[in-house]
Amino acid sequence: MQYIIHPSASRGQANHGWLKSRHSFSFAHYFNPERMHFGVLRVLNDDQVAGGMGFGTHPHDNMEIISIPLKGDLEHQDSMGNVAVIKEGDVQVLSAGTGITHSEKNKNQDQEVHFLQIWLFPRQQNVKPRYDQISVKDIAVKDEFYQILSPNKEDQGVWIHQDAWFHLGDFSQGVEKEYQLKQKENGVYVFVLEGNLEVEGQQLNPRDGMGIWETDSLRVKALSEARVLLMEVPMQLA
Repeated sequence: MQYIIHPSASRGQANHGWLKSRHSFSFAHYFNPERMHFGVLRVLNDDQVAGGMGFGTHPHDNMEIISIPLKGDLEHQDSMGNVAVIKEGDVQVLSAGTGITHSEKNKNQDQEVHFLQIWLFPRQQNVKPRYDQISVKDIAVKDEFYQILSPNKEDQGVWIHQDAWFHLGDFSQGVEKEYQLKQKENGVYVFVLEGNLEVEGQQLNPRDGMGIWETDSLRVKALSEARVLLMEVPMQLA
């Protein structure tokens, strides 16, 4: 087993007034040659957007884009004609493929929206763009890892054009769980949303990240009430 730990405080940061963002990997004005990506996981941004503000219309192509709101409501519009609001408990996926434009705006004037923006390189270039969103509240299971994303349309959660699996875990203090990787060549990036965890003997605190590879499984123990996102992704870029 190999691993690397990215403490929360080591992330890149940007403060534009209306936007406060922390970058686990190089993004925009934050550049760290040792923090370019973890396998096909290219972007993990922890964004806070002020009331009524947002990202104007901008383009993407050949990227799988996943948004996970943690607090508040995020309004989405795109060139495919989709207009939607995603909120805490939702997961949104945008396969940019051959190219799309979209905008993201805080739906509310009186509170921030806080969300994770995650980009994965796709396994196939120039696919037809697509949009999807789901609520995970009905599939959430306390003290278990529950799947929110996979490569398979028939599976639980949203699907993307990549051999990746995302799981959330909401754990009571003292709970221990093992996660079995779906594919041997994959790695897992652990991102702590709330609380404190021990992962393979390493203590992680809120917003710490830990990348693990060359293993078939990993063990997680909740040192407090904790919430965690596991992102299993291919380690080799196509």
